[in-house]
Amino acid sequence: MNKLLNVAQAVPRQFVREYAFKSDLKIKWVRPEKIACYKPEKSGDLSKLPPLKGDELLPEFRDCKELEKADDTVKSLFLLSNNANYLTTKHYRDEMVKEVQRHAQDYGSIEAKLANMTALIRRYQERMESHPRDKMIKVRLKELIDKRKKFLKYLRRWDYPRFEWMLEKLDLVYKPPPERFHWITRKESLQKLTDSYCENLKEERLEAYHKQLQAQQIPFLEEAIKKMEFVRNEQISCDVPVTVTEEQIADSRRQLAQLKELREAEETAKSRKQDEDSFN
Repeated sequence: MNKLLNVAQAVPRQFVREYAFKSDLKIKWVRPEKIACYKPEKSGDLSKLPPLKGDELLPEFRDCKELEKADDTVKSLFLLSNNANYLTTKHYRDEMVKEVQRHAQDYGSIEAKLANMTALIRRYQERMESHPRDKMIKVRLKELIDKRKKFLKYLRRWDYPRFEWMLEKLDLVYKPPPERFHWITRKESLQKLTDSYCENLKEERLEAYHKQLQAQQIPFLEEAIKKMEFVRNEQISCDVPVTVTEEQIADSRRQLAQLKELREAEETAKSRKQDEDSFN
């Protein structure tokens, strides 16, 4: 039995793993967080509606002279913030349409419609932030976002300068639908992470090898100059054709001097930076 064990231990292993598993690389993949389609990150709204002013009156009472002399309690009854929500929504819609309308009575152009929809979308998004389970507003919001995308797609196709101008005025980002639907899977994501890890590892090792070669440049040139001088002197003393010229030796010396100056400048800059860091 002992002889068999000794023979088994003496025989080298035939199957040795020379590759790494993904678990050995310590690459961790986390599934990206799902963002609802009605949120500003997906809809493309870069900004929110501005807050209401504290003294913002209803539109039909802004030029009323009697309110200027009225009591604060009476004035509060005509404030926009103390009235129904649909009046605030109408105020935002009118203000946003005024920024893009072609003339004072323009409420039917594609620019006015886009501004109108954008104000409604942002009002609904504010509502969803405070009441995330309001299904009726959620459905309306999704429908409005899809409708606005169709209008933007049409404007982008037929009038691209005006399309860009509208995105700038309304502070929007147009996100076209993908050409093909593609599921995000763990396997594919791990393959991409592994590829990027290998690329980074390769670059790090190449950079380290490059630095190692740079450190060996000055000793290599010094040794090469000595050998060239030795070969030249031997060829002259033996009266054979000279293959190493003085110009080659002079070029090598010039290159060596430039390298030394460059290294000294780098060392000086490095020491100066260390002194500044330690002083700070």
